[in-house]
Amino acid sequence: MHIILKERIFSNEQEWFHDCHANTQLKIGENEYLVAFWAGTSEGTPDQAIWLSRYKDGKWHPPVRIKYIYQLPHWNPVLFQYRGRIYLFYKVGLTVQTWYTYVSWSDDGGYTWSEAKEAVPGDYRPRATVRNKILLASNGTWIAPTSQELGEEMDCYADISEDEGKTWHIARIPIVHHKSEALNKDMLWEGLRKGALWENDLDTVGAWDGVIQPTMWESEKGQIHALMRSTRGRIYRSDSIDYGKTWCEAYPTQLPNNCCGIDAVRMEDGTLAVVYNPVPYNWGKRSPLSVSLSKDNGKTFSEPIHLETEPGEYSYPSVTAEGNVLNIFYTENRRTFVHCRIAV
Repeated sequence: MHIILKERIFSNEQEWFHDCHANTQLKIGENEYLVAFWAGTSEGTPDQAIWLSRYKDGKWHPPVRIKYIYQLPHWNPVLFQYRGRIYLFYKVGLTVQTWYTYVSWSDDGGYTWSEAKEAVPGDYRPRATVRNKILLASNGTWIAPTSQELGEEMDCYADISEDEGKTWHIARIPIVHHKSEALNKDMLWEGLRKGALWENDLDTVGAWDGVIQPTMWESEKGQIHALMRSTRGRIYRSDSIDYGKTWCEAYPTQLPNNCCGIDAVRMEDGTLAVVYNPVPYNWGKRSPLSVSLSKDNGKTFSEPIHLETEPGEYSYPSVTAEGNVLNIFYTENRRTFVHCRIAV
């Protein structure tokens, strides 16, 4: 595996916003890409909005703000293309524990967007994705990896649509909750000390237990798998044999996890690529950022290949595959995003 390209999509000295985070990517043409993300003063501030960057004609163009209601923070966009229409799902709410999902769409390549509406009218929970890409299953079903954070419990589910996003139904991923262990303050992500999270009280954050923000793939027809961020020092996994309608109890994998976002993609030859921070501490440091590969559908993984090793925040990756090439975007210190193209 070797890096073909590594570049920032805009300068880390930019003046459009102070913080940016939680990207989602979409290829929409032969050499044209969209990257959406939230940005504002910081996480949870009144000016937190959805922005969009575009790669076209061999360069990245300045980002534009596309969804914004002052005093209603906008979070974690997810782009999804189906039959030429580009869908944008994103959360709105004062906190992660009170956010719910809006959806908008574009029929002109992301230049203009419809008026946003509730993804599931009248349902004020996170629905139809929470951070990672929607899976288009082999039977045409949309399977959206989703999660909810309530009180001290964090839980994942698949949100499934069999009518092209008109209606959704939830299939929960079981997990047995327990009391979290105390945070390792020597290994703590410095963002918690600097107020980067929407909630920064260490006792409150340390009490959360469970799994969130799944990423999903289909290995064979109907066989859907999820890897999940967890509070337990490991990436967790669950499996379904019926297109995501039922799931086994979540179980730990060999991959370390610092309770930070992950993403995965299954390549054309069946190789599974996972991008993550290999740090085995709850709310641990967000460096290094690395890639591990699996040739056996996630039973075993290669040693991590590091994309970043310097101190700082390198986190919340998105990954897609084009043949044997991985497209990876990730947060760099909440000031910009790095784009890596990697040949596997």
